[in-house]
Amino acid sequence: MNKDYIEIQDNYDRGGYARSTTGSGVTTFSGIMSRVYVWMTAALLLTAGTAYFTASSPALLQLIFGNSASIWILLIAELGLVMSVSWGINRLSPTTATALFLLYSVVNGLTLSVIFFAYSLGTIYQAFAASALTFGGMSLVGYTTKKDFSGFGGILLMALIGLVVASIINIFWGNSVMDAIITYIGVFIFVGLTAYDTQKIKQMSAAVEAGSQMGYTDAAAPRRIAILGALTLYLDFINLFLYILRLFGRNRD
Repeated sequence: MNKDYIEIQDNYDRGGYARSTTGSGVTTFSGIMSRVYVWMTAALLLTAGTAYFTASSPALLQLIFGNSASIWILLIAELGLVMSVSWGINRLSPTTATALFLLYSVVNGLTLSVIFFAYSLGTIYQAFAASALTFGGMSLVGYTTKKDFSGFGGILLMALIGLVVASIINIFWGNSVMDAIITYIGVFIFVGLTAYDTQKIKQMSAAVEAGSQMGYTDAAAPRRIAILGALTLYLDFINLFLYILRLFGRNRD
């Protein structure tokens, strides 16, 4: 084994994927990465379609936002679905993981329908375009750069935890200056996570291909990585979009 393969395979193993010598599927690196972006795009379209349809349906709006219990049920369902896919990816069949991921994107669309009442359509479209361009650029950086971003993972995680804590505190404090600071920091965190996560998914995908070339043939691993990678980038995009939307909304006030 050469040194490069060992380093990539170590990254793959640390990501929680057990190697297997059973199965016969062999998927190329480019094929896995293509699946990541295809599934991420499909989930985003489902979320957008669900959000728009919900915002256009008075009956659904009343059902979801008519009482606080419905909102809490949806939020708990979202958390449970994300945890099921992220933590149970090795125990789930690829088909089940895909179904849970798509279900999560629909549930997320139900809760995100509220943005159509908080912001104008023009602001939403502009924020989406800015998010798509920013996400695409940073994902391209993570995909093409030779710089190792692994050292930034811990920093970004701690920053994200700090962001969540600050956001919760500001819900009760209601400070507009703090809200602006949180918004800008949120944009920078998810810009960084987009590049970091893209590179991590790229490394795991390369490890699968390298393992296949050396006789490791786990037929389910490529599909599992594609779904987990799609979920990760989907979450990066959604959060980046929401912070940019808040930013655009503030600028219009």
